[in-house]
Amino acid sequence: MHFLQQATPETTQYMIAGYAVIFGVLALYLVSLIVRSRNLKRDMEVLQELEAAEAASDSKKQAG
Repeated sequence: MHFLQQATPETTQYMIAGYAVIFGVLALYLVSLIVRSRNLKRDMEVLQELEAAEAASDSKKQAG
C-alpha cells in the first residue's frame, strides 16, 4: 500500500513557464496588431493623397 502514498509532484515551474509562453505570444500578437494598424493608416493616407491628386488632375483636364 505504499504506492498510494506518493507525494504530489511539484509542477510550479512548468506552470510559470506556461504562463510566460502564453503572455509572450499574446505580447507578440498585440505588437503585430499595432504595426498592422499603423501600416493601414499610412496606406489610407497615401490612397487619399493619390485620390486628391487624381481629382485635381481631372479638374485641370476639364478646365483646359
